[in-house]
Amino acid sequence: MSGMDKAHINNMVGPIMRQGALAKAVFEAAEVDNPGKKILMEDKVAYVRIQTEDEMVLRQETIEEMLGKPFKLNQLEVDMASFAGRIETKAGQIRFYFAKHL
Repeated sequence: MSGMDKAHINNMVGPIMRQGALAKAVFEAAEVDNPGKKILMEDKVAYVRIQTEDEMVLRQETIEEMLGKPFKLNQLEVDMASFAGRIETKAGQIRFYFAKHL
């Protein structure tokens, strides 16, 4: 595959998280909060990459629902080693996005 054929891979956004219950809940929440988008979860053994193209929104209430317990968005930082794209936080949600597409 040439560099141009792989260019779409560079428009993927989302969190990179440690393996565990929170990563699974974030993946499930991403599927709910981003209807019509294909959400991918790449297992890299020690961590998982949760991603989609262009933009991903995660809502606190959806993550709480998937976890089955209260959850504060700033707790995401503990298990989130990194992320792809830009990040924007608002009350009750976090958004991963690209300002410019490649």
